[in-house]
Amino acid sequence: MIEDESLYGKALFVLFAIAPPTFISLRFLQAPYGKHHRSGWGPNLSPPLAWFLMESPTIWLTLLLFPHGRHSSNPRSLILISPFLLHYFNRTILYPLRLLRSSSSKTGSGFPLSIASMGFFFNLLNSYVQARWVSHYKDYDDGDGLFWLRFCGGTVVFVCGVWINVWSDRELLRLKRQGKGYVVPRGGIFELVSCPNYFGETVEWLGWAVMTWSWAGFGFFIYTFANLVPRARANHQWYLDKFGEDYPKNRKAVIPFLY
Repeated sequence: MIEDESLYGKALFVLFAIAPPTFISLRFLQAPYGKHHRSGWGPNLSPPLAWFLMESPTIWLTLLLFPHGRHSSNPRSLILISPFLLHYFNRTILYPLRLLRSSSSKTGSGFPLSIASMGFFFNLLNSYVQARWVSHYKDYDDGDGLFWLRFCGGTVVFVCGVWINVWSDRELLRLKRQGKGYVVPRGGIFELVSCPNYFGETVEWLGWAVMTWSWAGFGFFIYTFANLVPRARANHQWYLDKFGEDYPKNRKAVIPFLY
């Protein structure tokens, strides 16, 4: 694959550059899906289809790009990309299937095509940056002997995030399948934060940043934080407004004991 290295540098710059405006804009204007769905954002897709389409580049683009990297056959490179692909196999395939089982997803208000399109183009950008770094630009022969230490340490963090993310997503979908509308989630890490799914995903990409030990991984973590923390804050306020005195006062929005 012939590629001007400056293209990768520009893509990495964009990944960092979009984080601050994302964080600032989401402090004032929430993406109109889920609890915050509202009209005026164009046509809607069913939530399962929207999630599948907008997350799909993380699978097909990564698999298209990876074989063209100079390290594509390096066992370390193959091992390193695996957590990224496993997360997005869950998000692209398994999560939409779980949504299909949820009665609320079949009768809900939908997912704006405009928001799904934004997610699609972000995933194009991010998949390019992550796949090219792992398969082509990372130096696996740096001789510092820290690859496995970073990988194992980052994997522990990543797996903790996966567990929190998947468990909380399943719990939220279980509550939706009961058909009682929105209720106060109880149990587990829900007793600490309103949005453990967002906390878990942020922890995942912190682990990925450690595993890759790269600006690419760190940029993804920064963007995830910028995207999910303001949304968690808005969800937390939504719960407080809806349930009032019945909502646990000691819960934080997304970071246990802190925020």
